[in-house]
Amino acid sequence: MDSVDTEVIKSAIAWLDAGHRSTLATVVRTWGSAPRPIGAMLVIRDDGHVVGSVSGGCVEDDLIERVKAHQMKGGAPEVVTYGVTTEQAARFGLPCGGTLQLVLEPVRPESQLKELLEIIGRHELVARSLDMQSGVVTLESGRWSDLLDFDGKVLRSIHGPRWRLLIIGAGQTSRFLAQFAQALDYQVTVCDPREEYADEWTVTGVNFSRSYPDDAVLELNADPHLAVVAVTHDPKLDDAALTEALKSPAFYVGALGSRANNEKRRKRLADFDLSAAEIARLHGPVGLKIGSKTPAEIAVAIIAEMTAVRRGVKLESIGVAAPATTAAASSDPFACSS
Repeated sequence: MDSVDTEVIKSAIAWLDAGHRSTLATVVRTWGSAPRPIGAMLVIRDDGHVVGSVSGGCVEDDLIERVKAHQMKGGAPEVVTYGVTTEQAARFGLPCGGTLQLVLEPVRPESQLKELLEIIGRHELVARSLDMQSGVVTLESGRWSDLLDFDGKVLRSIHGPRWRLLIIGAGQTSRFLAQFAQALDYQVTVCDPREEYADEWTVTGVNFSRSYPDDAVLELNADPHLAVVAVTHDPKLDDAALTEALKSPAFYVGALGSRANNEKRRKRLADFDLSAAEIARLHGPVGLKIGSKTPAEIAVAIIAEMTAVRRGVKLESIGVAAPATTAAASSDPFACSS
């Protein structure tokens, strides 16, 4: 499953190959409340067809009209700003007086979008620099810590999977979780040493490891851009991965299972010389409590909680108990959902 940005790039390439003119728009600055984050992209074809988004829709409508009316500059990139005044903010649906600044770039063969897509396809980070005066594009390797930068002269945008997810177990829930994570620009690795599961894995674009789970965590050199989720229901596999993950700087560590099973898991983890603070980092039962039962619903709940943690949302503020060293036993000992 492609991320939104990848769909934008693929569409821009396809339209260019088909002989269409198109314009690539990138959000470079926001003030106040903005519907889409910095780095969000869309591409607009000369006949008004659009892929991607930069707002709730009103800004897109204005951009489409400008492109269809040939109001865009034909050569160099340009900067446009929406929502400077209260009237304009209301017109373009920007909430609370939000302001949105975009870089608009004519798509050309020299835009190096094909080369960019090839690098993203290899699950590598890449920095794309656009000179605002000449329109010249250069590509170079990116780093996990890189962010979009725009000084008015050069737009340096970051593409590829800046976040990583390690899934322990190759079952059905893992399939949905991997696909949803890919759509959110995660580089996904699935680890399962069990032959009967490993041989049946079919999700494309996912790294697969047959290593033992604790080794898989170590091999990934965990950093604050990594999430680890254990879903095998086998303590020998899940606990091994969790032991290493909870000692690491991974931003999210979760385990599938009922409250009762996760309470037993926390007691087992204490026997592996993990501190109370390290065990307290465990999200278990994993995922937001949305009543999920099916594998797809459970995957949605996990991705939602990962997103909340990644965005710095306090789980208590959305009615979710933060990870704790103890948990009440579930009334349903067989419950696996959140």
